[in-house]
Amino acid sequence: MRSRITGATFAVSLLFLAAACSSQDGKVWMEHNTHFASGEHAFFSLKNNKNGSNPKVTRLDIEDSRNQNWWGIYPITVNQSQILQN
Repeated sequence: MRSRITGATFAVSLLFLAAACSSQDGKVWMEHNTHFASGEHAFFSLKNNKNGSNPKVTRLDIEDSRNQNWWGIYPITVNQSQILQN
């Protein structure tokens, strides 16, 4: 009984994840062997929302993104005046 519940939960989770990603999301994800380039990339993505409203970008984030070759579908762009000091 437990294995049936576990299997059903896994199947539903897989369907949910597949439906949550657009074809563009899936394409970018398949081009890379991990979801994020690094822990810094993950932290940056989690503190900034997809639509880019109210971005929180530091000079260290910019340096890390260049050095670690971050990727993504939803780029966060800011003006020079919006960049926070570390």
